[in-house]
Amino acid sequence: MSEFSASSDGEVAAVVLAGGLGTRIRHLLPGLPKPMAQVAGRPFLEHVLFHLAAQGIQAAVLSTGHLSEVIERHFVPGRVRGLAVSCVREDEPRGTAGGFLLAVKASGLHPDVWLVANGDSLVYADLRPFLREFAVGGWDAAVLGLQVDDAARYGTLEADARGGLLRFAEKRPGAALINAGVYLFRAGLLGEFPVKTPLSFETEVFPALLSAGRHILVHPVSAPFLDIGTPASLAQAGEFISVHGGQTGGG
Repeated sequence: MSEFSASSDGEVAAVVLAGGLGTRIRHLLPGLPKPMAQVAGRPFLEHVLFHLAAQGIQAAVLSTGHLSEVIERHFVPGRVRGLAVSCVREDEPRGTAGGFLLAVKASGLHPDVWLVANGDSLVYADLRPFLREFAVGGWDAAVLGLQVDDAARYGTLEADARGGLLRFAEKRPGAALINAGVYLFRAGLLGEFPVKTPLSFETEVFPALLSAGRHILVHPVSAPFLDIGTPASLAQAGEFISVHGGQTGGG
């Protein structure tokens, strides 16, 4: 068991994972971490935070790593209206779940529920139904499942008739739900994460929770989605934000 235990301020707080190396597009972003790529006049990460603020999230912790000082300099107080933003720097590569746990520990926040999102991908889904279903269904954790026409490039999600996660499955062609990289965890569940570094959500945390009998919701959505992890997808980001970003407000 880890040092984390349930403690509540009665709200949802977010951790945004912004510490990846971005090796496939690093040559296009000299001196910038991947989430800080300039898209439609501002860093991509800022668009992610605008969307969270538009969904009613009031506090976000940025888990940073590579070139963390660039992110820390940019996100001064008041940068994202309505959202209190803080940064926690990894001292070593910790994996997605490891970075999340470090950010939680250092944040000083004690919400009922933690929301996890990625700083280099964005799904323009209304998160409020996701939060409501999670709250009323007695779930321990949740995964936002994105409906796509062809899942050949992605790992898929398999769920039971109630919407409970069965497993993360292999890539396969055809329509399916894929992992949108947005998660919910009740605060008390963090103490059940495997104790190791680095630590991955997809290959270690979720399988361990399922093995322990925890109930994990898969909430399906159909929504615009973009991951800027390749040169081709980064080139599409400006149009993606221009077409879909107006619904989030911000600025």
